[in-house]
Amino acid sequence: MSLGLRALSTACSLRVALPTLVALACGLVQCHSSEPPAPPRWHVGDGFIRDLEGRAVILRGVNLAGAHKAAPYFGFHQPKDFARLRDEWGMSSIRFLMTWAAIEPTMGNYDDAYLEAVAMRIQWARDANLLVVLDMHDDVYGEGFAKGGGDGAPLWTCDAANYASFVPSVDWTTNYFSKEVTHCYDHFWQSPDLLAHFTEAWRRAAARLSVFDNVIGFDVLNEPYWGSAQITFFEQSTLQPFYESVVPKVREVAPNLLAFLEPYSLRNLGGETRLTPFPFGDVVYAPHSYDRDAESGKGFDPAHREQLMKNLSALASEAKKLNAALWIGEFGARAEQPGVTEYMTAQYDGVGAVASGAMYWAYDESDGYALLTPDGKEKPTLVDPIALPYPERVAGTPLSYGFDAKTRTFTATYTPDRSLTAPTLLSVPARVYPKGFVVDCGGCTFTQTPSAVTIQSPAPGDTQTVTIHP
Repeated sequence: MSLGLRALSTACSLRVALPTLVALACGLVQCHSSEPPAPPRWHVGDGFIRDLEGRAVILRGVNLAGAHKAAPYFGFHQPKDFARLRDEWGMSSIRFLMTWAAIEPTMGNYDDAYLEAVAMRIQWARDANLLVVLDMHDDVYGEGFAKGGGDGAPLWTCDAANYASFVPSVDWTTNYFSKEVTHCYDHFWQSPDLLAHFTEAWRRAAARLSVFDNVIGFDVLNEPYWGSAQITFFEQSTLQPFYESVVPKVREVAPNLLAFLEPYSLRNLGGETRLTPFPFGDVVYAPHSYDRDAESGKGFDPAHREQLMKNLSALASEAKKLNAALWIGEFGARAEQPGVTEYMTAQYDGVGAVASGAMYWAYDESDGYALLTPDGKEKPTLVDPIALPYPERVAGTPLSYGFDAKTRTFTATYTPDRSLTAPTLLSVPARVYPKGFVVDCGGCTFTQTPSAVTIQSPAPGDTQTVTIHP
């Protein structure tokens, strides 16, 4: 070692030189510090997404939006609509839909203007105090099958003959099983070239959008479909390697983004995942939660409540095995079908029982699942059961939360981490308690506004229970 490097090494070990000198020295001679590296702004720890202060973060919000699936790839949403999510409905976050076709409409040509338009909307979300998870959406493969409900992959990614011979079914979900759609999925999963293009689309989106501090992660691919592969082996043989290829490459340009990873699409209706722990950290397990009968147009049978709750509990167990946080990326219901209130209540109760976040499908103006009617009015049967209180940031480990509609009583329980100085924040949409509310917390120190409760110091004991009622 030269005299100059020895001097720099001494400066590092003694930690007495100027910060710039120390940084240079450590870069040259690999200095070691007893202090652990600071976590990124958003990270996963002890089964939860956590913020810079170490608080557990429960993401509750909406998908924005189904209107993003087809050109021009945006809906009616303006800044006031983003503000409505926070100010009127108490939401903390959005799952922001993008498509590969919008980013790379022709092979090797990327639409920077589209990404700039997305960036403008991410700023609107930031202004409204909303966190964002970016979602690369895909249904029935891609735009070549638009007449059968397709969106996602660009036209150029599959032989046009498949699009020409495709005959759509009335039930769009059965279009997945057509030979044409199956062929295109098989081609995608088996093509290193398409994988490279898909990854590059993500890299460009992540590089542009991760500069916003409210963008916390990326949902790599919506509802992955297996094509002609054997279902029981698809996740191990194809989906897991796919994630293990894409995520590190995206993190080269956006290292702090959380990876939101979905199981194969059939898992959303039951079964189990065969994904295994990933060779990288900061993973959020991101399945969807739907009822089979409700999805097939029969409405929700309240007798299915227990099974739905059990499935959400199983999803929480799977997340734990994956060393991941749990986040339900989609749930939703058709407003006009029977049992919709019971269905939405069961979903809220199920995610609350496992202290998870969840995103409603979707913030659109239309019939069916949309939260708004075609003329822009709220659908009370959908909005009322989802615009409810929840623990947004928890200085500790959330255990559960729930809302009793009969008594209008909300209860949240968590294990405090008294080493954390940041407060616990509960979101309480003002619409739930228009005449105000009372907080009981067994001696904790708190403040409240018409739309929130902030707990500065929890009460003595191993667990903290907070109750809110009229």
